[in-house]
Amino acid sequence: MKTTITTEGVDLAGRSRHWHDTIARAYFPLDLTFRRPEAFDGVITNWQLGQVSLSRLTSDSLLYRRLPRHFREPGPEEYLITIPARSEVRFSQGGKEIRANPGAWFIERSHEPYDFSHDDPADLWVMKVTADMLGGRIRAPDRFCSLEFDATNGASGFFTDMVHLIPARYDAMSEETRSTVGRQLADLLALAIQADDRVMQSGVSSVRAGHLMRIEGFVRRHLDDPDLGPDRVAAGCGISVRYLHEVLRDTNTTLGAWIRDMRLTAAQEDLATPGDRRSIGEIAWTRGFTDQAQFSRAFRARFGMTPKEARGRG
Repeated sequence: MKTTITTEGVDLAGRSRHWHDTIARAYFPLDLTFRRPEAFDGVITNWQLGQVSLSRLTSDSLLYRRLPRHFREPGPEEYLITIPARSEVRFSQGGKEIRANPGAWFIERSHEPYDFSHDDPADLWVMKVTADMLGGRIRAPDRFCSLEFDATNGASGFFTDMVHLIPARYDAMSEETRSTVGRQLADLLALAIQADDRVMQSGVSSVRAGHLMRIEGFVRRHLDDPDLGPDRVAAGCGISVRYLHEVLRDTNTTLGAWIRDMRLTAAQEDLATPGDRRSIGEIAWTRGFTDQAQFSRAFRARFGMTPKEARGRG
């Protein structure tokens, strides 16, 4: 579904409230401070891509604030990926501050306070993805909030190129295709993050980080293997089982929990994909679960709904 909301035609006295509501619906609740509330103009167009949304927002000068009270309300944790197309944007979160200009992009986490502002009229591309979806592709994505990524080359350039191409092709896509494109866009985002040199230096030594990336990649490629475990992963990555556990200790999780979580996230995306007519049992098997009852229990514990209910929301 494509939607466009604008301040055009809205009474001047009501524009600030109108924009507050618009931003909350498109992303999540934020506090807004307007330089000239009586003359504010803004337009936002949103393209829904299954579980991913892409939007283009143009507006006059603004300060957005995400405060603790905003994420005490029920709702999933999400990430926004912002790509400025015009003018400088200032962003601070978790004690880090950046000034991003066109040619860069950065990540915002919904469940941690932040400030986001631009003094000049801005034109922004914004992708919204759930923490489950991004976390199923790259470990602990919150590590990369408030880092400035180069949007002009390599995997990062490919990601931003796809963002810019989607709107022109959107109307010709079926709902199933849009959902698939959303998943591919999330894949490209994860690839762009992993390709950044700073990922190799985040939290652990570069050698261990390299092994961890290989482990992540191997696990994702073999989620359908019901026998996937320490011996299989270690052999596939050319390391010992003992060293595998040492590397994973840096992540504060176990291999089994990590594999189970990625399998559940992948199955949840399958169930939410329009046009995927496989049975729940087939999806569970494809994602490495050999016991459908066990899969259903784990799925409900993870997402608060049964696989059947998840399919009904797709």
